[in-house]
Amino acid sequence: MEIFRDLYQQLIIDHNQNPRNFHKITEASHHAEGQNPLCGDELTIYINEKEGIIHDISFLGTGCAISKASASIMTSTLKGMEVYKAKALFEKFHSLATTGESTEELGKLAVLGGVYKYPSRVKCATLAWHTFQGAMNNSQEIIKTE
Repeated sequence: MEIFRDLYQQLIIDHNQNPRNFHKITEASHHAEGQNPLCGDELTIYINEKEGIIHDISFLGTGCAISKASASIMTSTLKGMEVYKAKALFEKFHSLATTGESTEELGKLAVLGGVYKYPSRVKCATLAWHTFQGAMNNSQEIIKTE
């Protein structure tokens, strides 16, 4: 178990220091801003969706390592996915982040499964996901995790 915890920590560190899809999509079909006031995380999710497919997804912002790594892994996972599948994955990830339990394999998203032990960190891990939901719903309000 120790080796897996070390690998998970390294993956989070890597995605924090070298975030994937960290840029603005200038012609985004959807976008939303999100904030975690407790931790100070702020990010914007940009999505290019057409005919129910997420053709491109990216983010910009600042935050703690968990927040940034979660956004990086989320965008890498959702790129090319059908919107309805992405929304279903949100529910599975949210369950993982809040309970530590998963009903199926979540790939790299599983590295964030331990955050349920730290309630304030759950908000960091789920901020990008809630902001993704806000973007897909064309929310004009800032998405907050409180």
